[in-house]
Amino acid sequence: MSAPDGITSGRLAVRACVFDAYGTLFDFGSAAASCADVLGDKAGPLTALWREKQLQYTWLRGLQDRHADFWTVTGDALDFALESLGLHTPEIRSRLMSLYRTLRCFDEVPAVLRNLKAGGFATAILSNGSAGMLADAVRASGLEAVFDQVLSVDAVGVFKPHPRVYRHAVDELGVPAEAIAFVSSNAWDAHAAAAFGMQAVWCNRYAQKAERLPGVPRFQIRSLDALADRLQLA
Repeated sequence: MSAPDGITSGRLAVRACVFDAYGTLFDFGSAAASCADVLGDKAGPLTALWREKQLQYTWLRGLQDRHADFWTVTGDALDFALESLGLHTPEIRSRLMSLYRTLRCFDEVPAVLRNLKAGGFATAILSNGSAGMLADAVRASGLEAVFDQVLSVDAVGVFKPHPRVYRHAVDELGVPAEAIAFVSSNAWDAHAAAAFGMQAVWCNRYAQKAERLPGVPRFQIRSLDALADRLQLA
């Protein structure tokens, strides 16, 4: 795929690969898809609205300086989406929230992470997700052995894209920002990591248009399969 304007090509020399979780490693759409027997043709709209409100609530809470753990935010966003679509029943809410803790990882993820580890890269997750949510998701996909660190914003008390979040990865990994490839399917997240000083990679799974935000990702890919060919160990 050709790179969009302003995004460079070539190989990045880094020591660590840090991944966003939801939408990058784990398919946030898999929860509603697993409830198609109840949701029917509303599974897609529910996924979209749930995700939209989930992100909005993280940003708005950050602006208000009223942090809550991501599990609470995810439940609040789901309540809004279910009510909006006329689906708000205790049974479906409980089922969807349970499924969100064990979201399916994208097909290429296990092999990509194993190859990065074998290649000598440090690997980590840096996510808005609460520590318990991330532990459950990693365990459900059998990925415990491929991460050196699983880092939650719980430790800094603010959601992405606050710079303290990206600083947390630098501090915990002991690797300078410029030696970290930060990979996210959320363009705003990749831009924020780039503005912080990381070597950001946008995994544009959903064929979105480029954002107009501070920071510029070094390049974009359509799936994580393409990542290894764009990195070299520093």
